[in-house]
Amino acid sequence: MAMPTQILIPGTAAPNQWHALETSGVLEELHSVVNGLTPAQAAERLAQHGPNRIEQVAHTSLWARVLRQFNNLLIHVLLVAALVTLWLRDYLDAAVILGVVVINAIIGFVQEGKAERALDAVRAMLASRATVLRGGERHEIDAADLVPGDVVLLESGARVPADLRLLRTKNLRIDESALTGESVPAEKDAEPVAHDAPLGDRLCMAFAGTTVAVGQASGVVVATAAHTEIGKIGTLVSDVQSLSTPLTRRLDQFARQITLVIGVVSAITFLYGHFIGGLPPLALFLAVVGLAVAAIPEGLPAIVTITLAIGTAAMARQRAVVRRLPAVETLGSVSVICTDKTGTLTRNEMTAVRVMLARRTLDVTGVGYAPEGGFHHDGSTQDPAQDADLQRLARCALLCNDAQLHHTPEQGWVLAGDPTEGALLSMALKAGLDSVEDASLTPRVDEIPFESEHRFMATLHHDHAGRVFALLKGAPERVLSLCTQDLQGVPLDASAWRARMNDAASRGQRVLALAECGLPVGTRALTMGDITPRFTLLGLVGLMDPPRAEAIQAVVDCHGAGIRVVMITGDHAVTAAAIGREMGLRDGQPLTGAEIDRLDDAALTARLAQTDVVARASPEHKLRLVATLQAEGKLVAMTGDGVNDAPALKTADIGVAMGQRGTDAAREAADLVLTDDNFATIAGAVREGRTVFDNIKKSLLFVLPTNGGEAGLILLAVFAGLAMPVTAAQILWINMVTSITLDISLAFEPAERGVMQRPPRPAAEPLITRWMLMRVVFVSLLLMGACFFVFNWQLARGGSLEMARTAVINMMVVGEVFYLFNVRSFTATAFTRDTLLGNPVAVWTSAITLVLQLLLTYAPPMQKLFGTAALDAPTWGVIGALAAAMFVAVEAEKAWLRRRGVQHI
Repeated sequence: MAMPTQILIPGTAAPNQWHALETSGVLEELHSVVNGLTPAQAAERLAQHGPNRIEQVAHTSLWARVLRQFNNLLIHVLLVAALVTLWLRDYLDAAVILGVVVINAIIGFVQEGKAERALDAVRAMLASRATVLRGGERHEIDAADLVPGDVVLLESGARVPADLRLLRTKNLRIDESALTGESVPAEKDAEPVAHDAPLGDRLCMAFAGTTVAVGQASGVVVATAAHTEIGKIGTLVSDVQSLSTPLTRRLDQFARQITLVIGVVSAITFLYGHFIGGLPPLALFLAVVGLAVAAIPEGLPAIVTITLAIGTAAMARQRAVVRRLPAVETLGSVSVICTDKTGTLTRNEMTAVRVMLARRTLDVTGVGYAPEGGFHHDGSTQDPAQDADLQRLARCALLCNDAQLHHTPEQGWVLAGDPTEGALLSMALKAGLDSVEDASLTPRVDEIPFESEHRFMATLHHDHAGRVFALLKGAPERVLSLCTQDLQGVPLDASAWRARMNDAASRGQRVLALAECGLPVGTRALTMGDITPRFTLLGLVGLMDPPRAEAIQAVVDCHGAGIRVVMITGDHAVTAAAIGREMGLRDGQPLTGAEIDRLDDAALTARLAQTDVVARASPEHKLRLVATLQAEGKLVAMTGDGVNDAPALKTADIGVAMGQRGTDAAREAADLVLTDDNFATIAGAVREGRTVFDNIKKSLLFVLPTNGGEAGLILLAVFAGLAMPVTAAQILWINMVTSITLDISLAFEPAERGVMQRPPRPAAEPLITRWMLMRVVFVSLLLMGACFFVFNWQLARGGSLEMARTAVINMMVVGEVFYLFNVRSFTATAFTRDTLLGNPVAVWTSAITLVLQLLLTYAPPMQKLFGTAALDAPTWGVIGALAAAMFVAVEAEKAWLRRRGVQHI
């Protein structure tokens, strides 16, 4: 109970401080009574406050969502390219380009409703029916008709229909994990708490959307609809604006740059050709159109989409389902992962990890509810059957227990009951006890259920020898006060036991004490009068929700990749620090929700830099932490499974939800869903995300020199006053054929060596880096020079213009085939078997491309359509020699980069 100075008096409570008022003060503030409102009062308040439902936000219209998909500069450039090809009556290429635009629009349209579905999921968490007192009479009503001042009755299994200030409780525990993140049901009572108590410490409150695990209660409604804690989360979700991803930002920047360059170069070319070169305007216009078509990377959006889709498929095989394609690449850019604790880093299954007996302490192995594991002392395995003290403690844990464990082939060990009791039951089974046999040998005759007032559970048992005894389980301080000796018959040293209890608590363990006492033969009922200081202390049991072993390794992998992991939880600071320590996080002085409320932005940034553990955090805190990290320029991923995580999941650059334990609200707000609820899957997803971005960069390194070489060739012809080396239709052939075949093969590239040993990319890093630009310019010049040489060489030896243009097309494509094997690695040498043959798709697409070129060169229909002509053997020999020389030149440039220490461009 809070100190009197912390309790508010009627008339001084803010709307969110009902927890700090006495029950009489709450009823006075709400003008209500313990028997509830009258029907007339309820009707009046319903008209005043409105229904208890989260109102549905008007959804964006269908056509608005469709049109929004075309509001993108690169799409505008592609539409211009399509119009140009239509003007040239090249309907096939125009259809291909428009198809790319439509595919991208469909993908965006399908993903558009994420926030709306997240709100629907939050809305669905409100209960549909409620039991209330109206004028002293019990009624079951639609939960939407609840109003402030209504008195609601709760019982086991019920969903809380609104935010309630509890008036009376009986053995009440509420599962608040979806709201606060705590895995153990919260023990509730009607006593007020401090006005600044965090959400998880407001034990006199029951919040909408949570579920009664056990017990009964009555409470007065203090908030409905959007004013409830869960309603505030819905508001946060609707207020959050989805951020663009690093990839979309880089593509937008690239589109603006290339559009500007194309416009400026085209204008300069036209002006130079007309006023200085004296070329006819129509011919010059056709040349400028060819230049624009050459410079536009028509296939780039398709390549990006396909690369992301391939990454999506690869991640799905690793149990990570992508709900939004750019999320694949975003994972590769992430520099901070903010993760929920319960069920994400931990198993969300309480486990007994320590047994403290009178003379020694045993470590208990095994995780979760599966009765698999053993007992160890100082590193040596103990036989529980030979340990009489352990057997007596385990028997108490088994018999003074209402939980049940069932095993199914599909789900494994499943708990029916309280998680804490499930952990004790599993520990007893590990000690070799049999729940059915022991219960039959020592049947329960009577019990005193656990209640927050006395903080223990007691059971009465008879055995077949006629002995009668009581078993006790509960809060250590309460049980210790009822014990006079330990199992060795030694008078109880309470201070020594408290020291052991505090040591376990400092490790993040929840501690329970177990005791027993003999009673007179013939005792058939157990009363509070029997629970007096005469018990024998059997020992203490430390329990915790243990970290996943694979999650610990995943944190190590993330640190190796330069990714910071921050654990954000609703747990107490001591528990959070203990878990953080086991996870390998910086756990010194965990940041708390109360601190977050006090600190300004600058102070919070400095404080957050000191620790990786945040405790007692509310949804608003998580949202602010994500925003604080983003303000530092960090790319933030947020993982979570509760409705309390939904706003932060949507705010983060990428939201990662748990698929099994996750709520619908969390899954709908997320970009990525882990179907195995395993934090370790994130490390594999990050690796795949980095690989995807690498492959997109390789695609750019491949396609841009093609566009640059073609554009440079046309510019050279215009400024030199020569005939056009290629036509616009031939340029489109080169661009689309190589994009559909060669460029796509790069989407199948495996991960670069050391991909998880390099730091994340800076958020502000451009799509085209300095080293990439150097490579693009270098290869563009090589292609342009080779094509210009072949064009003039063919004309000089008496070839027709059609033959010269055909030689240029083939020089460009064959040069790209050779260059494809250069670009498979950024700086590593291509003179290895793995580089040449490690991607079978690259080999096959190269073969297909060469076959298509032969058809273009020798098939009469293709000759007529594209204006090509057959080439002789010497021409092919020159083309092959120049392509091989280009390959060697690029490898020399890569060797130069390696000597400078550049491993990744």
